[in-house]
Amino acid sequence: MSRYEEAKKKFAALGVDTDAAMERLKTAPVSIHCWQGDDVIGFDHDGPLTGGIQTTGNYPGKATTPEQLMSDFDKAISFCPGAKKLNLHACYAIFEDGEFVDRDKIEPKHFAKWVEFAKERGLGLDFNPTFFSHDKVKDGLTLSSPDEETRKFWIEHGKACIRISQYFAEETGVPCVMNIWTGDGYKDIPADRMGPRMRYKESIEEILSEPYDKDKVKPCVESKVFGIGVESFTAGSAEFSLTFAATHDGCLPLMDNGHYHPTEVVSDKIPALLCFFPEIALHITRGVRWDSDHVVLYDDETREMAKEIVRCDALDRVYMALDYFDASINRVAAWVVGVRSWQRALLTAMCTPNETLKKLQDENRLTELMVKQEEVKMLPWGDIWDEYCARCGVAKDGEWFDEVMKYEKDVLLKR
Repeated sequence: MSRYEEAKKKFAALGVDTDAAMERLKTAPVSIHCWQGDDVIGFDHDGPLTGGIQTTGNYPGKATTPEQLMSDFDKAISFCPGAKKLNLHACYAIFEDGEFVDRDKIEPKHFAKWVEFAKERGLGLDFNPTFFSHDKVKDGLTLSSPDEETRKFWIEHGKACIRISQYFAEETGVPCVMNIWTGDGYKDIPADRMGPRMRYKESIEEILSEPYDKDKVKPCVESKVFGIGVESFTAGSAEFSLTFAATHDGCLPLMDNGHYHPTEVVSDKIPALLCFFPEIALHITRGVRWDSDHVVLYDDETREMAKEIVRCDALDRVYMALDYFDASINRVAAWVVGVRSWQRALLTAMCTPNETLKKLQDENRLTELMVKQEEVKMLPWGDIWDEYCARCGVAKDGEWFDEVMKYEKDVLLKR
């Protein structure tokens, strides 16, 4: 009997069908962020990453062209099981034959190569307006700026991104999640908090006035507690973003688990929002003391977030996307570790005897619940994971890293 068959029996004794769990997980798409491969620079400017975020490190081999980024992404997803989407920022527009337009004038044609890339690999596409790393970020502000010309530029950028998101969805046949996040805020204590937020609200409303099919485009608003250079005030706070989504039909709240106070956990917020929203969106990352966007690991909060999605029967209601960038390590390996960690967390959640544990809670058998929850931690999860990787046709743990190092030697270090 194989190790998987032995493990399968142990899970079956707890009422868990591991075969069914693996088949279901294969159909739950995870959106993978393109910006891990080039440190969030993109192709529409030559300047540094600015606007409340930064990367640290200078590991060799960063992608600097669309072709390099696509090649690196291909290498990464070859080791990643499950259904996948590609998440793009607007700054990854591809201009050809000397053409260049500013962000308020970008069109679907500037992303046609990405669509071709995605369709050839059976990937859906998600999208993000890029409200940073641009000279029209005036005094650190975009959509909340008191300068009307500045706001108008960024509103037009947002509208252009709505049109591009519609194009993505029509071309791929998969709904496109379009996420709005800005780093707007102030480094020190502001004299006016409501004014910037009213301008921010009105600007997003103008963006969403652009016609789109609500079945195909899923606009989101993402909050943040603070950013670099905006430590004292952010226009898009948690309360602002959540209330905006709740009061604007078709707009989803997007929670990034690095964008809250360190004592807050998004795993607890997921079931709270699912009580009221038909759909929500996530950016899955790993904050260390603050929103440092470390590579996602199979850690406690990652597992808890996956548990809540599964326990709430919400795999079809939660748009799951990864969001981190680490320039201090091999960027391809960073992609692979993050995707596999989230997939592993979802598989663990799906093979947990959730109904049995819920019953113990409802019957107030809390001592037994604690005992069972601890015992579950020792189940042979690794054998289920290895089988899942095999069924998805990707390398098991311990079998992919050497190939990434060979790719580094043969490709990345020659750039």
